[in-house]
Amino acid sequence: MAVDDNRLVRRGLHPLHGILLAGTIPLFLGGLAGDLAYSSSYQIEWSNFASWLIAGGLVFGGLALLWAIIDLVRADRRGGALLLYMLLLLATWILGFVNSLIHAKDAWASMPMGLVLSVIVLLLALASTWIGFARFGVGGGR
Repeated sequence: MAVDDNRLVRRGLHPLHGILLAGTIPLFLGGLAGDLAYSSSYQIEWSNFASWLIAGGLVFGGLALLWAIIDLVRADRRGGALLLYMLLLLATWILGFVNSLIHAKDAWASMPMGLVLSVIVLLLALASTWIGFARFGVGGGR
C-alpha cells in the first residue's frame, strides 16, 4: 500500500530574500535614531548618518521588492498575501525614497517632516517584514 501525500507544499522566502528583507529594519531604525538624535542635539552629523542609513535601507528594500515582484510574477496562483506583501514593500520603498529626498535638504529644513517619514517608513518596513516571515517563512517544504 502506497501512501499518498497530497498536501500543498508552502514555498517560503529564499534565505537571501529573507536577509534582504530583515536588513531593512535596522537600517531604517538607525535612520530614525539619527533623526531623533539630530532633533535633540542639532549636530549636523546625525542628519548625515540618518541619510546614509536610509539610503542603505532603500538598497536592501529595493532588492527585496524586486525579488517579491519576481515571485509574484512566477506564482502559480495569485495569492492575496503575496500581493499585500509586495504592495507593502512598494509603499515602504516609495516613502523611503521621499524621505531620502527630504533628508537631502539642509539639515534643519528636513525637520520635522524627515522625522515623521522615518517613523512611517520604519512601521511599513516592520509590517512588510512581519508579513513576509509570518506568512511565507524562510526556506520551503520538500
